[in-house]
Amino acid sequence: MNILVCGGAGYIGSHMVKMLGTKGCNVVTFDNLSSGHADAVLSGNLVQGCLSNTQALRDLFQLYQFDAVMHFASYIQVGESVQKPAMYYQNNVANTLNLLQVMAEFKVQHFIFSSTAATFGEPQYTPIDEQHPQQPINPYGRSKWLIEQALPDFAHAYAMKSVCLRYFNAAGADPDGKLGERHEPETHLIPLVLQAASGRRKNISVFGTDYDTPDGTCIRDYIHVQDLCEAHWLALHYLQQGGASQNFNLGNGQGFSVKQVIDTAKAVTGKHIEVVYASRRAGDPARLVADSSAAQATLGWKPMLADLSTIVQHAWAWESKQVATNQ
Repeated sequence: MNILVCGGAGYIGSHMVKMLGTKGCNVVTFDNLSSGHADAVLSGNLVQGCLSNTQALRDLFQLYQFDAVMHFASYIQVGESVQKPAMYYQNNVANTLNLLQVMAEFKVQHFIFSSTAATFGEPQYTPIDEQHPQQPINPYGRSKWLIEQALPDFAHAYAMKSVCLRYFNAAGADPDGKLGERHEPETHLIPLVLQAASGRRKNISVFGTDYDTPDGTCIRDYIHVQDLCEAHWLALHYLQQGGASQNFNLGNGQGFSVKQVIDTAKAVTGKHIEVVYASRRAGDPARLVADSSAAQATLGWKPMLADLSTIVQHAWAWESKQVATNQ
């Protein structure tokens, strides 16, 4: 199979490119390297370019006869999206529409979209299933939701089938130790905690200790990046076998509190981690946990690396490698 991976130099995309290579696929990564890393593309060809350039996309589709497109190229910081909504709508919406337009022109009919639990907004109940109302409360969530809304129109007009995979909290690193999170700035809890453990960061801030949870800190559903990639692989086969367009929530179905993450990191690393307690952040729900039973039933997917200690161990191996490399 010839697979185009947009954003394949980023965190989740690079893990997907590596997996596709091991599965024997011909992979082309298209990435502007604004936040991705060329050395993270471990399989296939890397073409540097931006989805804003439709002619570059046409040239790419002319050169390769793609069987499917996986789309990871987006801005992902909630706070930044509130401050810079135009940037988020341009990149996450307009540029994605460019990609879909060129796919339609070249009759590429299988599309796997990296979506997010942020499309749901404030949870009305947990665990969150696919029937939960979608009421995004920030531009990031709305930008992903808008593409989800557009895809049925592309299906109707161009017979384009899609799977939208709504991630909860992507975490962990490549079990082989070759890839991991390299966001600048880093905003995800687990790598931030581990940077505090390694000494690359002075401390970790805990925002709010008075939530209605057992220990007062927020609960989130952490899903290993390898399990996310496996879901994409299964979604690809689902579409190729004639499956209808679907949206799936991806999570472990269990939540861990901020305090549990910090305690697990202390146990895994054996390091002291300085914690600074701060007030709640606006818009942080007490609990975000996924109901992934639809993906399990339809795709045959099951998280295999669901244990928090395993997720933290893989992330710590990657963090330790970064520290050693930078010394």
